Amino acid sequence: MTVIIIAIVAGICALLFAVYLAREVMAHDTGTDTMRSIAAAIQEGASAFLYREYLYISVFVTIVTITLAILVDADAFDKFGSQSGELTALPRTAIAYLIGAIASASAGYIGMMIAVRANVRTAASAREGLNPALRVAFSSGAVMGVTATGLSLICLTVLYLIFEDVRPLTGFAFGASSIALFARVGGGIFTKAADVGADLVGKLEAGIPEDDPRNPATIADNVGDNVGDVAGMGADLFESYTGAIVATISLAFVGVAGANENGVLDPADIAAFDSNGFMLPLIVMAIGIFASIIGTFAVRTGEEPSVGRLLWALRGGIAVAAAIVLVGTAGAILALDMDFKLFFVVLTGLLAGQIIGTATEYYTAYEYKPTRELAEQAETGAATVLIAGLGLGMLSTAIPLLTIVAAIFVTYELAGLYGIALAAVGMLSPLGITLATDAYGPVADNAGGIAEQAHLPAEVRERTDALDSLGNTTAASGKGFAIGSAVLTALALMVSYTQIVGIDTLNLLDVNVLIGVLLGALMPFIFGAQTMLAVGRAAREMVNEVRRQFKEKPGILDGTEPPDHARAVTIATESALREMILPGTLAIAAPIAVGAIIGAEALGGLLVGSIAAGSLLALMMANAGGAWDNAKKYVEAGALGGKGSEAHKATIVGDTVGDPFKDTSGPSMNILLKLMAIVAVVFGPLFV
Repeated sequence: MTVIIIAIVAGICALLFAVYLAREVMAHDTGTDTMRSIAAAIQEGASAFLYREYLYISVFVTIVTITLAILVDADAFDKFGSQSGELTALPRTAIAYLIGAIASASAGYIGMMIAVRANVRTAASAREGLNPALRVAFSSGAVMGVTATGLSLICLTVLYLIFEDVRPLTGFAFGASSIALFARVGGGIFTKAADVGADLVGKLEAGIPEDDPRNPATIADNVGDNVGDVAGMGADLFESYTGAIVATISLAFVGVAGANENGVLDPADIAAFDSNGFMLPLIVMAIGIFASIIGTFAVRTGEEPSVGRLLWALRGGIAVAAAIVLVGTAGAILALDMDFKLFFVVLTGLLAGQIIGTATEYYTAYEYKPTRELAEQAETGAATVLIAGLGLGMLSTAIPLLTIVAAIFVTYELAGLYGIALAAVGMLSPLGITLATDAYGPVADNAGGIAEQAHLPAEVRERTDALDSLGNTTAASGKGFAIGSAVLTALALMVSYTQIVGIDTLNLLDVNVLIGVLLGALMPFIFGAQTMLAVGRAAREMVNEVRRQFKEKPGILDGTEPPDHARAVTIATESALREMILPGTLAIAAPIAVGAIIGAEALGGLLVGSIAAGSLLALMMANAGGAWDNAKKYVEAGALGGKGSEAHKATIVGDTVGDPFKDTSGPSMNILLKLMAIVAVVFGPLFV
């Protein structure tokens, strides 16, 4: 009970710190009337989209909640009889699912609402210097980081106290994953449709600068940064954090309870689960919250607008948080009188996360050789940029995947299957600050757009561009980090699934398992194709709209007529909401269909195939997209002829292709892996 109290207190402290940071951000100057007007348009568009998106998602959530209450909760009651806890007559999985969906949506909403208010304040602070702008942007990202971690930890512990059972918590993780997928896909389609439309017509055809107020898609592009890269990412990493905790505590439960001869958990063994194994991930995450809060104060930089200096400033904060996590974890393991090998499991998870992040930085930051060589390909045209970018993306998967393999081997040797799940907890424990380093990027990008549209001095845009460029690198690093933790979490959930349904081994010579593996390997490609094609269709509508406005209103380009920004926002909104339904539904329906039609063994095979293929595809897409983006920024910084050169035009094409890679399909893939695994865990008893 002491650990539960500590976890709840840590969660409350996280939310209180989020309020403190939000007040600090809101206290900053909002700049000129023009800057406030632009920021208001972005805020209005983002709020309108999120309202309509959540309205659509609420219908889906209602249907799933009812389905869980009728099928899963009723089936569990029939099989388990009298369950632990007094609220056995309630549809506990359905209730937990609904709470998980609301909490995930709330994390994204809170993050976005502070981001759309921080962008103009970051631009205004950039007039004073680089460090003030960094503090505002980073603090706004930290609001979402500590909110997501605190909210998840509070909800999980309170639900456990209410239901006195671990199993309904899988419903909470299912709810978080459902919202995360729709938020990532819907927001990703919105932001990339607007971005592609703005780049192809504005920069390439009309020859006007990025974020030029004459471009009808500019406001939509700025809105997209918030609904995709902030709200979507907030829900995404809330789901990652929740999934890691649930996977670990589920293994602490099923690892002891096991399944009986009928393929279901024996109620007599429910109380025998490893209580320390249940408590440890909660206390590690609680320590991680306090560590993240302390680490945020260590993020400082000088006034030189250098990506390298900024990168080390962020690394310093993360290093402080990681060190505190390790010290606190060692103390917790000793206090719980657990095997000290578990300390090295957490250490392995943290090290693996750092290696994956560093490898991602190497392949995507233009301070390093791979992205500079990619930019040099632009001297021979867009085709060679695309070829080299795809090759770079494929090559960049090696270090992260080998790191994940090594982490799996080491943690399994140290603590078995439980160790694999605990490594994901260790990797994500300082999420409050690592998410802040990711979330501040879109704020800086918006700040640069506001600076451009408000015609602020050149040094302001130089400072925001330095923050934005680093944001691309930290975003790519964050996606690699999320993918790495997704593999460990999905593996742990897969093990939970096999033990819940009573499968000892997945025999690849069994035809049903083999079919499942192949179908699972196919799923990431079908899902990726759907999201890429959705961005393409939405972008085509945006391109046609921008072209129409330039043609019908020739005064837009000479500044005598205002562009219709609202129309562009409406097109992006309607396209995103329409296109997100099929990929989201497929991710949930596929594992249920395979389990119901082919069987429980085939569903296990599907999880194996999806994890193997999906992790590689996600890494390739995220890293190739990040490298293409930073290759463009390298040229814009003055290399290879600078802005307006033929090399610049070629890198713009690469960046346009990379946009849906890194901001829609790639980051959605890690949610796909965990969502299918958690669906298997929740619905598994139906397939026995």
